[in-house]
Amino acid sequence: MSEEQIKFLNFDEAMKIVAAIQEEEDLGNPDKRVLTVYNHDDREICWFDYDELIQAVGPVPKDQLKESVQNYILNHIPEWALDI
Repeated sequence: MSEEQIKFLNFDEAMKIVAAIQEEEDLGNPDKRVLTVYNHDDREICWFDYDELIQAVGPVPKDQLKESVQNYILNHIPEWALDI
């Protein structure tokens, strides 16, 4: 069985719906962290596993890490987030 290809919003569309990116403890695994994305109604849009996200972002200078993570997330907001 093949997985459906996830389509992402473009950066500008994502900027319009994302209000906050919050680092939180993974409730199922207290030793892990997740970054939860919220819209302007304070509703959860999606979340990213912190370790996987850092690996996907790749090596960046420490002073650019926050911006790099934010940009990665904003480029990976699924289209279905518009329906939330």
